[in-house]
Formats: sequence, structure tokens, C-alpha cells
Amino acid sequence: MRASKAIVASAAAVGSILLAAGCSSSSSSSSSAAAAAGSTASSGTGATVDASTATSAAAFGGMSGLIAAAKKEGQLNDITLPSDWANYGAIMKAFTAMYGIKITDANPEGSSANEISAINELKGKSSAPDVVDVGSSFAVSGDTSGLWAPYKVATWNDIPAAAKAANGDYYADYGGYVAIGYDPSKVKVPPTSFKSLLNPIYKNQVAIDGDPTQTGSAFAAVYAAALANGGSLANIAPGVAYFKSLKAAGNFVPTEGTPATVQSGATPILIWWDYLLASEVTPVVKGFKVVIPSDAQYAGYYDQAISATAPDPAAARLWEEFLYSTQGQNLFLGGLTRPIEMSAMITNGTINKTEEAALPKVPGSGALDLPTTAQNTTAENVVTQQWPSVSG
Repeated sequence: MRASKAIVASAAAVGSILLAAGCSSSSSSSSSAAAAAGSTASSGTGATVDASTATSAAAFGGMSGLIAAAKKEGQLNDITLPSDWANYGAIMKAFTAMYGIKITDANPEGSSANEISAINELKGKSSAPDVVDVGSSFAVSGDTSGLWAPYKVATWNDIPAAAKAANGDYYADYGGYVAIGYDPSKVKVPPTSFKSLLNPIYKNQVAIDGDPTQTGSAFAAVYAAALANGGSLANIAPGVAYFKSLKAAGNFVPTEGTPATVQSGATPILIWWDYLLASEVTPVVKGFKVVIPSDAQYAGYYDQAISATAPDPAAARLWEEFLYSTQGQNLFLGGLTRPIEMSAMITNGTINKTEEAALPKVPGSGALDLPTTAQNTTAENVVTQQWPSVSG
């Protein structure tokens, strides 16, 4: 499991609330000039293109020009993408098979913080990351720091406006919903909502995956609980109050819930992202069930961004085109995540219906409603101030 990556998976999390680790990866040295040497290419019209400033495939004269430029570079540097996370192993293999471009995946078990560190520390080196896959707070902070190159993929209009920077600096790729997972061999009455978890029959059974002042996915659980208890994206306080009540009822286990704690019976009910419950807990707990609560549908997504100093800028842009193509989005779906273009794919009939059917059902419309940066900041401050009343 890519635990450190899971920590920063929340669309609702903000930078200072997340665990941050220093980058430990090493690199080969090369000059900035050498790293940038392959950044120019010829478009389909014969004009010279600076791939590092291209904001769409049109700059290359279309996809054929972009493909040619990327093949000329011949390589792509990504970072913190373990092969068993969101189906990235299959995605990387498919990309290389299609274009013949070698992928170097640095620090597979790293975090979003590691990705930001690598961008800064390896700038000008041939081993520097070309692209990143980060939690949304890191996408925003990286944008503020000028780390990203704007680029709009061909399917730009299929990405919801709330899930992308208007200028193309970053855009959501895949994610899921806060869900309740439970071991039916130990939990005889299936929980269906946050409200149901207050039932005394769940005494000493309910956990989240860490401290929400430090862990983004636990923070998301508090946000979801707020929505279920009269709160809103602008008011997370009812979520803190809910967990205080859950603890007072004797149901909340103040420990870090993990696949291992579910398997051992220490926390047979775990509130986490639906795709992590499905991919990380289901394989180790026979018959494990995942349900999105009927009283709160809270979504969180990772974001893609291209480094403004990418040593392989054309390959970076082709990678994004692949991820947001029908093939790439369905490959994310195959990893039990919800691709960001899912709604458009359902409408136009390009979604893999078998894999869509395997996802936990979303009560209601399943509309994507993400908090703003200002709402995130307010929520972070509230949780930081009030969570000690739960954990203390």
C-alpha cells in the first residue's frame, strides 16, 4: 500500500494539515542546458515548436506532431506511482507499448510532498520529474509557487470546472468518495450512514485512518461527517462534533485504522476512501463490504500537473493526453478509482460498463461538489482547534 500517498489524497485537504516528508531520491547530474536540449520540435507545418511552452497539442500541429516530438525525447520521468495504485502499472505499460517511450518511475512509495521536493531539488537535471500526481492541496501550492506548466488536453471540456485550474496548470485525474467499509463476519448489522454508526451495537468498532489534523483522508472523513450532520463545505464543525459524539457513545476507536486493524478485528469498521477500501482491505478481509453513506457524499481527487522545468516536455504532454483519453480514463477505472471524466464517458457511451458496475453505488445524483481553497483553509483551522476535544 502506498500509505503516504493515501494521506494526501483528499480534495479537501490543505497543505499544512498533511504529513510532509523530505525527498530522499538521488539523481544523476546534468546541466540545465542539457536537460532543455530536447525541448524543441517541428510541428506538422514544419515550424519549430518549444515543447516546454506548448499549451495544447495544437502547438505541435496536432497529436501526430506531439507524438513525434515525444518519441524523439524517448523517455518520461514520473514519480511516486506504485504499480498497484490506481492501476498505474497497467497504465505505464500501455503508454510505453503504444508510443515506445521509456518511463522511469522514481520513489514509487513516496508522497505528494516528495514530488514537490523533487521538482525543486532536481531542477535542471535530466532525472527531474516531468509530471506529478499529487493531492489537490499540493497542486494548489505548487501552482502558487510557479511549478507547473499550463496545458489543456484534448478532452479538457470533459473535466468538470470545479476539478481543474482554469488556465490548465493542474487538473483532477481520479479519485473517489468517503465510504464506510466493514467486515461482515464481525459486524452483523450493516452500517449505511454516519447516523447509523452511533448505534450502540458498534461499540469499539469504528475508526478512521489517522489524525485528521495530519492525515488528509481522515480529514475528509470529518468533512463527510459534517455534511451528514447539518454542516457544509463552509462549515466542518458539525463533523468534529459528530466524532466527539461517536467517541462518547463508545463506538469510536481512537487509533489509526488500516487494513491490518480491520483484518485483526481491532477496527472492523473503517471510514476511508471507497477505492482504498476496495483495493487495500477487500483483498485481505474475506467478504469485506464497502458502502458510500446515504447521508453524505464527499468526493476527493488527485491532480495531474506538468513541471514547468520538465526535461522531457513533449513526453510530459503526451502522457497527459494518454491519461485523459478514453483508454487512460478506463484504465483508472480498472484500478477501482473514479476517473474525472466519468460523467462525460457515461453520457457518450465510452465507459467500461463492467468496471463501472463494480464500483460502490453513490446515493443520490453523485454530483461532484468540491470545497474551495478558502473553505479548505477555514476547515483546516477549525479541525486543528477543535479535534483535541475528540482525541484528548
